[in-house]
Amino acid sequence: MKSALISGSIIGVLSAAWLFLMGWLGYTTSQQHVLPIACASIAIPLLGIFLGVRWYKKNEKENRLNFFEGLLQSFKILLISGMIAGFLGVLYSSFIARQTNLQDFSERLFGALLVGILICFGVALTLMNNTAQID
Repeated sequence: MKSALISGSIIGVLSAAWLFLMGWLGYTTSQQHVLPIACASIAIPLLGIFLGVRWYKKNEKENRLNFFEGLLQSFKILLISGMIAGFLGVLYSSFIARQTNLQDFSERLFGALLVGILICFGVALTLMNNTAQID
């Protein structure tokens, strides 16, 4: 759990920092189209979850990881990072960027959750040892 807490915290803080940076540059969550620069934010959870699960596999599982262990660890990381990023994002939307609609922000947060779940499956499949057997 310690590795998930560390990785999730880093991803959550970096995701919130990305939100602050995008707001500072003038991009808001109420824009109807997705800007290409906003798509780059996918790299934060992708790299964070991958590196977090790889560290877990190498240091806590002695380089042996099955699909469900990788999936569980990546879900833990995603849960922790989502709580931190969501909390900081709500604070940002409520107190700093007051023109931002919380409904628009929650829609983007839900979209990020779906992308995060897909990342978790991809990371678990990538880092598992025996690719012929998923158990």
